[in-house]
Order: sequence, then C-alpha cells, then structure tokens
Amino acid sequence: MAEVELPNPEELKEKAERSFSRRVALVTAVYAVVLAIASLGGNNAMKEMLLAQQQSSDQWSFYQAKVIREHLYRAQRLPLELALAEPGALKGPERQKVEALATKFSEEEKRYNAEKKDIEKDARKLEHERDRNRDKDPYFDYAEVLLQIAIVMASVSILATSRPLFLFSLALSLLGALLTVNGYTLSFRLPFLHH
Repeated sequence: MAEVELPNPEELKEKAERSFSRRVALVTAVYAVVLAIASLGGNNAMKEMLLAQQQSSDQWSFYQAKVIREHLYRAQRLPLELALAEPGALKGPERQKVEALATKFSEEEKRYNAEKKDIEKDARKLEHERDRNRDKDPYFDYAEVLLQIAIVMASVSILATSRPLFLFSLALSLLGALLTVNGYTLSFRLPFLHH
C-alpha cells in the first residue's frame, strides 16, 4: 500500500493566509483606482464651480454696464422729448435735429435693453452650471473619505487576517463608489449635503 503524505496544517493555514492577503491587496488596488477617480471628479467639480462663478460675475458686471448705458440714453432722451412737447419751442431745422437726436437716443436705449436680456440669460446659465458643480462636490468629498477608510481597513484586515474587517472595507468602498458615480451624474440627492 502506498504511503499518503498529509499536508501540514500549519502550512495549509499559512497558504490560506497568503491567498487571502493577495486577494485583499488586489481589491485594495481597485479601491485606490476608484479613489483616484473620485478625487479627479471632486477637483474638476470645484474648478468648474469657481470658473462658472467668475464668468457669471463677469456677465453680471457686463449686464450692469448695459443697464447704466440704457439709463444714460433714457436720461438724455427725456429732456429732448420734453423740449419737443412744448408748443413753439423749437422750429425748422433745429426741431429736426432735436427729433433726430431723440430718435437716436431712443434706439440706443432699446438696443441696450435687448442686449442686457441676452447677457442676463448667459449669466443665469452660468449660475446654474456653478450650482450644479457645487452640488456635485460633496459627493466626491464623502466618497474620498469612505474610500480612504476602506483602504486602511483592508490593510488592517491583511495584518489581522480578518475577514470581517475586509467585508467592512468592502462595504465602505461600495458606498464610496456609489457616491463617486453620483458625483458625476447627480442621480439622487442627499438632503444633508445641500443647503
């Protein structure tokens, strides 16, 4: 009868621990990739928010300049129309010059009024973009925190050879990944993250 050599239980335990450690290390690398994606999303959302805020402020300044010019032309037009309304005040070529000037001021006033409406639309669109990126940012922030904690817990699970710690890190990383995806898509909103 052939002799069967039974494996040493200590060697089996050590091999299982190495296998567990390799799997956890591989999964931890995936956590790090998702963390990098969350960090990139958060940085981009913040940059886009600040850029949209600056552009919006510029548009509102431009809007104000148009409003001021509109009011200046109105202020110049009204006295001319008042002078034209007085009977016998202006006659002949002088009256025609004042009428032409009042008409020109009226047209300029209308032009600035129309232009400021387009500028207001652009400013509001930029404000919406700013607000959308502001709403995205907290999801990336919390995702980063959860993924960093998941990486630490996975590392501790390797040292302690603890499957419960690894499962806890897996749960944290899944939540972090979900928040990362939501940071890009805003599929749902958590009320405590918005003011």
